[in-house]
Amino acid sequence: MNKSSRRNHQTKRFSSSKSQKINHDKGPKRVVIFNKPYDVLTQFTDEAGRLTLKDYISVPGIYAAGRLDRDSEGLLILTNDGELQAKLTEPGKRTGKIYLVQVEGIPDESALEALRRGVELNDGLTLPAGARLIEEPTWLWPRNPPIRERKSIPTRWLEITLYEGRNRQVRRMTAHVGLPTLRLIRYAMGPFTLDGLPLGQWQEVSPPLL
Repeated sequence: MNKSSRRNHQTKRFSSSKSQKINHDKGPKRVVIFNKPYDVLTQFTDEAGRLTLKDYISVPGIYAAGRLDRDSEGLLILTNDGELQAKLTEPGKRTGKIYLVQVEGIPDESALEALRRGVELNDGLTLPAGARLIEEPTWLWPRNPPIRERKSIPTRWLEITLYEGRNRQVRRMTAHVGLPTLRLIRYAMGPFTLDGLPLGQWQEVSPPLL
């Protein structure tokens, strides 16, 4: 087992293998970060036989801090620390979650400003968010399968920072301003990021001081 220092945390790298039964809040506090591929469920079992966390992560007794949709990619945090889970997911804690979003169409300033102010969805007004245009990240892996692009319609990338976690919120927000989401990657959540973590791999880190 190799050890390496990354972003001021002592880390341990493990190979991908099947996990044991989840056992909440037993033993020492553990935190795992995982770069979730597209089409993987953020749970450890599935009666339909779809890909789950069990196909990738071999740490027992941890559970996801928040969700990441099956058709989304990127950072997922798993822990047996209930206090950390609450700090990362409760809206009142103001923990920022950064998403890289490929949208169909060209965002104008009015669309970006609407995302920043908050938009009215069917479950209420969203909290103020960060929203800005970015270039496509050079380090980004190709999605499998690729997105379905319409050649007649251009696409652009946004960086969106949320401070709450409603169901499919980013997709609903961009659709509300006329910019359907084609691809969605969570890049950061609180002090954790995807930096240096390959797709489909996980890494154990020491619990942060929040």
